[in-house]
Amino acid sequence: MRWMKCCRRKRLNTTARPARLLVALFLPILFSFVISASAQDTTLRTRSNLVLVPTLVKDGQGGIVYGLHADDFVLEDNGVPQPLRLDEAPEGQPISLVVAIQRGRRAAYEFPRMQGLRTTLSPLFAAGAARVAIVEFDSHVDLTRNFSTDESLIDADLTNLQPGDNGAAILEAVAYSIKLLRDEAEDRQRVLLLISENHDHGSRVKIDNAVAAIGQSNTVMYALAFSPGISNILDTGRGVNKDEMHQGVNFLDLAYRTGQAMRRNIPSTVAAMTGGEYELFTTRKKFEVRMNDFTNHLHSRYLLSFAPKDPQPGLHQLRVRLKDAANGSVLARTSYWAESQEQK
Repeated sequence: MRWMKCCRRKRLNTTARPARLLVALFLPILFSFVISASAQDTTLRTRSNLVLVPTLVKDGQGGIVYGLHADDFVLEDNGVPQPLRLDEAPEGQPISLVVAIQRGRRAAYEFPRMQGLRTTLSPLFAAGAARVAIVEFDSHVDLTRNFSTDESLIDADLTNLQPGDNGAAILEAVAYSIKLLRDEAEDRQRVLLLISENHDHGSRVKIDNAVAAIGQSNTVMYALAFSPGISNILDTGRGVNKDEMHQGVNFLDLAYRTGQAMRRNIPSTVAAMTGGEYELFTTRKKFEVRMNDFTNHLHSRYLLSFAPKDPQPGLHQLRVRLKDAANGSVLARTSYWAESQEQK
């Protein structure tokens, strides 16, 4: 389906007031549920003696902090400070990027808000070192385009996104995308851009396995998520989803969506556990802002690593902080799983 054209805004008459009141009444409630969907504990299993901890540092205004050195960081494994090293990414490092886009469930209503995707990917192609693959998913995962350096082919794929079925196998799509990235050369920066709703519908892949695959492949993840409940209410207020509208308030549907908002936020959880980033978008403008952040942050992470000495098998809690907290806030992986010698 070609990018859906935005409807012209029409003057609201008195019949639109109930929809506007519905938005005002329930949007703050649903939004608080989505924001409060916490990242629950999971595990990152590693068979390597080297634990990689990609780290992003932001200042109080959300800007990226540059120019830090290894001795500016403290990295703790189960509360014990570890000797760490800071590797610098090569100038102009080539990028292999998988864009995994949800097409199932209500995702088609988000396509108009994603129109800036092609434009914001353009600088990666202009640099001449990007290979981009497109993955689409509903209850199934499909490779729309394998890695390509041809921007026109990627543009055509993103222009012709089609609605899918009633599934959203997010973890299946993550696992599939990581398999693609693992086959890319090791000197390339491996990046997964996931665009999906917050909750998985239909995956058989376990979250800890998906997290482990990201860590073992040295992939950086950036998740852009939408909330079907919030989007539905906003679109109803705008009158652009007439096929979903009901006479009066559909309390059963509202209760279902509220319950969905309290489930585990899969993109946020996976991003947090792997040192990636997670952002929510509700409008086209916010999507474009988030995408600009994504391209600007690609070469902004500090590549921290350490080699644990005889670690106890099991889950290890990681904490990365700055010696001087005034220098900014840290976004980094929070755990890994050390296996016993027998398991190796």
